[in-house]
Amino acid sequence: MASRCSRSDSDLRSTMAEPLAKRPKIIRGEDDYMPGNITEIELHNFMTFNHLKCKPGSRLNLVIGPNGSGKSSLVCAIALGLGGEPQLLGRATSIGAYVKRGEESGYIKITLRGTTKEESIIIMRKMDTRNKSEWFFNGKAVPKKDVTEITKRFNIQVGNLTQFLPQDRVCEFAKLTPVQLLEETEKAVGDPQLPIRHRALVEKSKELKNLERAVETNEKTLDQHKAHIAEQEREVERVRQREELRETAKTMEKKLPWLKYDMKKAEYMEVKEKEKDAKNKLDEAAKILNDLKKPIEKQKQEKASLDAKSKEVEKRINGNARRYASTMEKAEYLGVLAKGKSDEMEDLRRQEESRKIRILEAKEELADAVQNLKQLPPYDPRTNETKSLTDQILEQEVSVRRIRDLKLEKEKDSMQIRRTLDQCRGRLRDMESRNTKLLHALKDSGATGIFEAYNWVQGHRHEFNKDVYGPVLVEVNVADKLHANYLEGHVPYYIWKSFITQDSRDRDLLVNNFKSLKLDTPVLNYFGSESSYKEPGQISQQMRELGIYSRLDQVLEAPFAVKEVLTSQCRLENSYIGSKETDLKADEVFKLGIFDCWTPENHYRWSRSRYGGHVSASVEVVKRSQLLLCGSDVGEIESLRSRIMEQEESVARLDETVKSLQNEQRRTEDKSAELRKRQEEIIEDLKREKQKRQELENRIKQKKKKLETLEKEDDLDTALKKLIDQAKEFNMQRFHCSMEFKELLVEAVSLKQNLAERHMASIEFDAKIRESEARLKEHEKIALQASMHFENCKKEVQDHREQLSLAKRYAESIAVITPELAKEFLEMPSTIEELEAAIQDCKSQADSILCLNRNVIEEYEHRQRQIEAVSRKLEADREKLRRHKAEIDELKESWLPTLRRLVAQINDTFSHNFQEMAVAGEVSLDEHEIDFDQFGILIKVKFRQAGELQVLSAHHQSGGERSVSTILYLVSLQDLTHCPFRVVDEINQGMDPINERKMFQQLVRAASQPNTPHVPGNNALLNLLIFCKLQDWRTENCMCFLLTPKLLPDLEYSEACSILNIVNGPWIEQPSKVWSGGDCWRSVAGLVGETRS
Repeated sequence: MASRCSRSDSDLRSTMAEPLAKRPKIIRGEDDYMPGNITEIELHNFMTFNHLKCKPGSRLNLVIGPNGSGKSSLVCAIALGLGGEPQLLGRATSIGAYVKRGEESGYIKITLRGTTKEESIIIMRKMDTRNKSEWFFNGKAVPKKDVTEITKRFNIQVGNLTQFLPQDRVCEFAKLTPVQLLEETEKAVGDPQLPIRHRALVEKSKELKNLERAVETNEKTLDQHKAHIAEQEREVERVRQREELRETAKTMEKKLPWLKYDMKKAEYMEVKEKEKDAKNKLDEAAKILNDLKKPIEKQKQEKASLDAKSKEVEKRINGNARRYASTMEKAEYLGVLAKGKSDEMEDLRRQEESRKIRILEAKEELADAVQNLKQLPPYDPRTNETKSLTDQILEQEVSVRRIRDLKLEKEKDSMQIRRTLDQCRGRLRDMESRNTKLLHALKDSGATGIFEAYNWVQGHRHEFNKDVYGPVLVEVNVADKLHANYLEGHVPYYIWKSFITQDSRDRDLLVNNFKSLKLDTPVLNYFGSESSYKEPGQISQQMRELGIYSRLDQVLEAPFAVKEVLTSQCRLENSYIGSKETDLKADEVFKLGIFDCWTPENHYRWSRSRYGGHVSASVEVVKRSQLLLCGSDVGEIESLRSRIMEQEESVARLDETVKSLQNEQRRTEDKSAELRKRQEEIIEDLKREKQKRQELENRIKQKKKKLETLEKEDDLDTALKKLIDQAKEFNMQRFHCSMEFKELLVEAVSLKQNLAERHMASIEFDAKIRESEARLKEHEKIALQASMHFENCKKEVQDHREQLSLAKRYAESIAVITPELAKEFLEMPSTIEELEAAIQDCKSQADSILCLNRNVIEEYEHRQRQIEAVSRKLEADREKLRRHKAEIDELKESWLPTLRRLVAQINDTFSHNFQEMAVAGEVSLDEHEIDFDQFGILIKVKFRQAGELQVLSAHHQSGGERSVSTILYLVSLQDLTHCPFRVVDEINQGMDPINERKMFQQLVRAASQPNTPHVPGNNALLNLLIFCKLQDWRTENCMCFLLTPKLLPDLEYSEACSILNIVNGPWIEQPSKVWSGGDCWRSVAGLVGETRS
């Protein structure tokens, strides 16, 4: 920031060191025009003019014409044609609004005199109703910045009220404060460096004041800090002594954990020695146990070998027993087989007798089966009956499918209608929330208590005598969005938030309750009735030809009382609605007696003067509705409700149809099931009949096979021989088994004896082992005790090791022993008790020192840092203040004397002009030392000899006196002006005839001077118009335009005066031809009378 400031200061000093820029002197040419003067103005389709071409004079131009003839249109053309924006004129804000009504486009062409007589600068601006502008320079299309450069070249400033003062901005010039008047005067006249230096001085003075305030603040702050730090020094000393004692106690506290660590270390070494002794005892017990375990292990091994041999013998004994059992089982089995063969031989003898009997029985059974098969009726498959039933079942199934498909189709239609019904119901709910949306729109627009008022009315409807409506916005519905725009723009806002009653008692009740609730909600009372309603006129054919198709009261839906209030209050029946075609024929609408008309883009209104009967028109752009379009269409809501009822009826019909189809489907399915049951019964009968026949056939086959088997059986002798041979073989095998029994018994006895001997030896080994193990267990108890003692010692060592480690970590966390700290520890007590007592003594001494402010040290050091910082900042600000004062003095020496000389020159001319008018006036510079933003120009005047000079203001002078003072101030700037022309619109209106005559003489005298500028004027204040910044041009005398609707008779004119008469209106075509032919005004007036008649 400091570097940027220094660069700015150096740039300013370099600018001051340069010689002041001078404007080149411009002299009038042989044609009496100066560079930048307007030599010709041409307008086409601009405001009130179809076409106009005007060539003003080089000095004073008096533009005269009745009110409304187009004088101010000429001023607007000069401003817009030379690069000005519509906002400068105080009229319409868009360029398209200046195109003549009924036309699509127009243009402004202004010719300026160049530096020589032969050089002409033609600037043309084309515009259309779409707010599009095109710029041309000498017939060539150029950007707007090129036109701006031309106006800068000639120092044309249409935004400067001392150069260009339109009629609609006169009040702005009157409101100029002395400060603003000085700024405008500096820009309009004098040295071009004056406003630059003035702005620089204003900025520098602001910076200087800020620096002075900063220096003063820093000085006070520094003194306060020094006073506080002096008061804190004693307290700081006590605190430091207390802190030293506490620091000593803290140092002692650092040694305390290390002493505790040394104590823990001694305890650790003691338990470590105990662990070592326990380990030695455990090792000695373990050695004795090992010596006892070795003979026991040897004995156990010998016993295990003996047991293994005994087990081998037992295995052999078991094997012998198994073979004996197997042989015994085999012998018993062979005995059973032999007996079985003997029994079979007896059976064969008995079976031979029964076989013959069974053959006879088989033959008889076969004959019975054959006879039963022959007696069965012939098989009938009943094909025709089953086929008929199948066809009937298929037909019923087709019917069921058809009914089911039709039912599904109806159910699908019903579901679709139900979905549409749900959508309609949801949309209806959304649209029925219209009232809430509209109430929110009213609340957002400023009607804060509208919800409370609406809810109160809804909750107290039973207390009213007649229906109460409101707010009006909720009761009104407009289907078309364009119509909503028209209606909202036509009806005042207070009506939209109003409530409407139909009984005076209801009105009083509503007003009193609204007042008690502090609700600012209007209440309107309607006294009429529907019987008194009178139908307004209809739209005529002539109106329809102009595109008019409706009235504003025909496009809204509302209760009768609401609609009547809107119509009576806002005259809706007299407001008509047209189309885009109406825009093109807007001039013909008024001829049909229509005073208010709406189109999609514009709102046309005509009014007739009560005095002269003159008609004036206004056009406004149609604004989008902010309230009505927040809600929904009531007609659409009713349509939705009707549609919902129709869909509900359709759903009911479809449900009834589905129910009847479901009953029909159930009947058809029952019939199909009955037919299917009959078919199954027939199939089951056929199946049983077929199964019975097949069973008989199988039975016959089985009987035949059984008979064949019985007939093929062997004879008795062969079977008996075979059985005898088998019985002999079984008895031989039984003999061999008996011999094997004998051998197995001998082997078993030998093995039993061997096993008994080995068992006795094993018993002796068990006794010896038990005795050795008893001695081992006694020594194991001794070893276990030694082991447990060792583990306890080991655990105790581990506990002391952990405590020692914790003590060391804690001591290291308190303080790490350094050589310096170790030296301090040597000077302290060497036991814990003595050290704790010393620590307590230090703390007691520290606590005995009283300290009220615990943060005094921090505050003391913080204030010292603040003093250093403030001192550095104060020194820097003082140096910067000295530099600023020097720069301001240097800049002031170059600005103020020049400004004083300029104001003195203006004062001389102004005072002289006032003296000639038999009054007094002066212009003075209002100085305020270094408050350069308060410098201003004071205009003091008096219009009566007995009075005193008073500052020009609305409190001391009349409107005419202010007009005289204003125009004389402008005249006083003539010799100092730097612009090619000035424009003033109707500045003489409001003056008394004497002052107006004197003022006019002053203007004529000034214009007749060799170097007088051209000033246009109008009925308000001085409008001095031209562009942007001043250039290095100096116009000795500029062209002047003075606009006025009338002039006093017998005024004195000179050759410097040019009179431009503007006569415009509906009857001007014929008189203009007569006037152009040179006839007298009486002929023109007579022609006008005939035209009007």
